[in-house]
This record gives sequence, C-alpha cells and structure tokens, in this order.
Amino acid sequence: MKALVYHGAGKKSWEEKPKPILLEPTDAVVKILKTTICGTDLHIMKGDLPEVVDGRIIGHEGVGIIDEVGSAVTNFKKGDHVIISCVTSCGKCDYCKRAMYSHCEKGGWILGYKIDGTQAEYVRIPYADNSLYPIPEGADEEALVMLSDILPTGFECGVLNGKVKPGDTIAIVGAGPVGMAALLTAQFYTPAEIIVIDLDDNRLAVAKTFGATHTINSTDGKAVEKVMALTNNKGVDVAIEAVGMKPTFEMCEEIVNPGGHIANIGVHGKSVTLHLETLWSKNITITTRLVDTVTTPMLFKTVLSKKIEPKKLITHRFKLDQIMEAYETFRNAAKEKALKVILTN
Repeated sequence: MKALVYHGAGKKSWEEKPKPILLEPTDAVVKILKTTICGTDLHIMKGDLPEVVDGRIIGHEGVGIIDEVGSAVTNFKKGDHVIISCVTSCGKCDYCKRAMYSHCEKGGWILGYKIDGTQAEYVRIPYADNSLYPIPEGADEEALVMLSDILPTGFECGVLNGKVKPGDTIAIVGAGPVGMAALLTAQFYTPAEIIVIDLDDNRLAVAKTFGATHTINSTDGKAVEKVMALTNNKGVDVAIEAVGMKPTFEMCEEIVNPGGHIANIGVHGKSVTLHLETLWSKNITITTRLVDTVTTPMLFKTVLSKKIEPKKLITHRFKLDQIMEAYETFRNAAKEKALKVILTN
C-alpha cells in the first residue's frame, strides 16, 4: 500500500509500505476512505514530538471500511463503515475505567505517534470494539471525519475543561480547526460573548460566521489591550489556548479574570512561562488535557442531527496520493485560506 511516512524533522515521503496485518485478536484492519491532516501532525513534522520514530506512518483521523477483524472483535465485521477514533482504548485498565482513555495503559493516543496511522490506504486499529464507531447509512463521511479528533478535542479540552457556562465571556486564542471546534461547541452553553483571536483575517472572518461575537487580529501586539477594552478591563471568564505557543499561552494568562479558567488545548513543543507572580492571588484554574473522546457519542448525535455542522470547516479537498501537496496547503494555511483538508482514497 501507499502511505505518508515521517523520516525525521522536516522530512516525509509518500511511499510503498507493507499493508498492515492483524497482530492481536482485538485488532481490525480498516481501508481508509477519507482522512485529514491535523495541527499535531505539523508539530510532528517540525520535530516537536521526538518520540515519533523514523519510518512512522502519520495520521490519527479518518473514516473507512473494515477489511479484516480479529477473532475477539464482536461489535464489527468485514465491510462495516466506521469512524476511527484518534484515541485507542482497551476498555479494561484503570485509566479506561475512569474514562481517561487518552491514558489507556495499552492505547491512548498511539495512532500516527507510537504506531502507524491513518494517512495511508490501510491502517491497523487495536482494540477495535472500543476504538471505532459505526456510521449509519446515508451519513456524510466528510462531516464525520471531524469526529475523529477536532470536535471532541475542542469540546473536551477547551469547553468542558474551561467550564464554560451561560453568560460567560470567553476568548479562544487560535482560530485554526481545533479553535473553531471549541467555538462551535462552546455555544452549547450559551456564553454571552465569544472573542476569537488570531493572526489571520480570513480565519477571523470565518469565526464570525460560526458564532464569534468579536474577533481580534493580534498582529499588532495589542490583543490583550483590546480584550480588556471589550470586557470593561475585567478580562474573560474562560481563556482557551488553541495554538500551543509561548506567546498565546501567556496571552491567556494576561486576559483571564479573577476566578476564571485557562483551558489549554494546544500541543506545546517548547516551555512557556507561568506568571505566578501575577496569578497566585487570582483564584484561577489552569487545565491541560489530551482528548479522551468520551463525548464522541454525544457529538455524533449533534452532527447527524445537524445541530452543529463541522463540514463547514473543510476548505480543501485532495486525493490521498496528493498528500504532499495537501501538507503544503495546510502548512501555509494563511496564504491558502485553509482550515481542514480532506483526503479521499
């Protein structure tokens, strides 16, 4: 089969690899129909996650058709149409029993990270019964790709961890796909104001159409000042960091109000400064989290009922064998006006 293979920081290739086989009776092999590229994949390509080894097939999102199942798989069979969860869950370990699937002792986030992933024609899925979701007939595959990762990530790591509630003023720092997912799902809780901050005017314009009440371009370095002006100098109740950079995290520290929450979503490849000299007395909560996908079933229902429409995040479509071009488009998102790309096998 063909696959996108990582060969160290800044190096990748579309090349021939062996088709995956069943290694455990709980495995399934899935033929990829549609997949996408995540901001985390860009972090990997930059070398921010040195645990990713040379030769790894990247990617952790997608929908497909089951090609083969192990003898212990009971919920699925060959030919079933499925969503692939970005998080693998054994369902039996202590962390899984606490619904912390991201820390599963035998799984967690391993696809495209510790084992070969979904940017390929086929992928092996461990613990298939717990790590796949059946797709009903007639459902929109492209919309459901967003359920693999970005929708539950934005919701769990940003909205739930940030404890967004009715009447809140929230700021989302970063208007990429996961920031947009936080914007879409924050509206479940009817916050009074949603301020979206980014460097890209195109993404900010899109954020407006998705429900942002205010947008701020932070290029001039005055974003904090503008947020404080919008909030009568009080700051925001919830600051959601959706980039994974030192300046954006520190911006959240500056704009959160007393009693507020900083919810980190971003993947941080480098350290940031925690300004306890100003935060120690503010009664704030800072949360971190890797998505557990515990909310995927609920989000699945909202997408099927069109209560939220994540398909609107898709801006570019490619064939799977155009993945090198797709990476360039996604990497140059501002120039290409890209949010989410879809790759079809």
